[in-house]
Amino acid sequence: MSTAREQPIFSTRAHVFQIDPATKRNWIPASKHALTVSYFYDATRSVYRIISVGGTKAIINSTITPNMTFTKTSQKFGQWADSRANTVYGLGFASEQHLSQFAEKFQEVKEAARVAREKCQDKTELTNPALSIPSHQVLPSPIISSNGPGEDKLFRSQSADVEISTEKERLKKMLSEGSVSEVQWEAEFFSLQDNNSKLVAALHEANASVEQWKQQLAAYQEETEALRHRVAELEAQGTHDSSSENNKEELSQTLEELELLVKAKDEEIQMLKSQRCRWEAEGEREETLQKLQELEARNAELEQRLQLAEQSLAESLAERDRMHHEVTKVAEIMDVKIFELSELRQGLAKLVESN
Repeated sequence: MSTAREQPIFSTRAHVFQIDPATKRNWIPASKHALTVSYFYDATRSVYRIISVGGTKAIINSTITPNMTFTKTSQKFGQWADSRANTVYGLGFASEQHLSQFAEKFQEVKEAARVAREKCQDKTELTNPALSIPSHQVLPSPIISSNGPGEDKLFRSQSADVEISTEKERLKKMLSEGSVSEVQWEAEFFSLQDNNSKLVAALHEANASVEQWKQQLAAYQEETEALRHRVAELEAQGTHDSSSENNKEELSQTLEELELLVKAKDEEIQMLKSQRCRWEAEGEREETLQKLQELEARNAELEQRLQLAEQSLAESLAERDRMHHEVTKVAEIMDVKIFELSELRQGLAKLVESN
């Protein structure tokens, strides 16, 4: 089969069947999968053909004639008879739309074949005047059998028309005997096969999504574990902060003692100042002044120590607040991650149940 001078004018995909020549009722699949079915046009001969190739074998090679009829037997199945090939072809499509497109193209090609045949007949009548006979004249149909040497052998059997009519009746009977329910079942079967392939592809995609979710879940688990370690470290630091709080209490106690001591020294200074005049009158003025200076220096030192203690206490309180804020923030992050992890596990459970 050569299609060098032929050009495809329409192509689609369908499951190809041929009628069982033995039973004339059952369909025989031509292939396991859907094949490409194309309309070809031979411009040199004005011939239209339906061709489908499976591997290196021509599954369909049907020349379309004006006498052919494409019949829709279900929403996704159609058939036509080819008297030259002495068979009936059936096509199962994936959708009703594909069937309608193929049927419309069949009708167009059939009409084009009729027009091409009429043009060919007109050309033949113009080139051969002997064939230009009025319709009301009927020429005899002699049966001439000449076996002599050098003579042409001419045969015109009067039974040819009868044989053609018989062949047409046989094909019509073969089509009428075809089980519509079996055809519909076959078409639905291959449609279910296509749907099954789509479901398998969707299942593979879902499995890939499950694997991705599992990886994400593992990453969340690792991150949660890291957060747990961080919380443990913060709790350990909190324990350390407890000892720091004990130190803060000691510092506070020491600070109170220093404040009391400073207060006592202030009272002593005031008392000494009140007695200063009397000491000046006496001979111990220099000694009293020196003692007063020492007390003032001692008081300044105590005030400095008090400031340092207050500063240390403030820094400890600030550190405690910062650690408490960090622990609270980490706890909030853990709550969010645990909530996301719970939702992810529920999604995985639903997906596993649906699969």
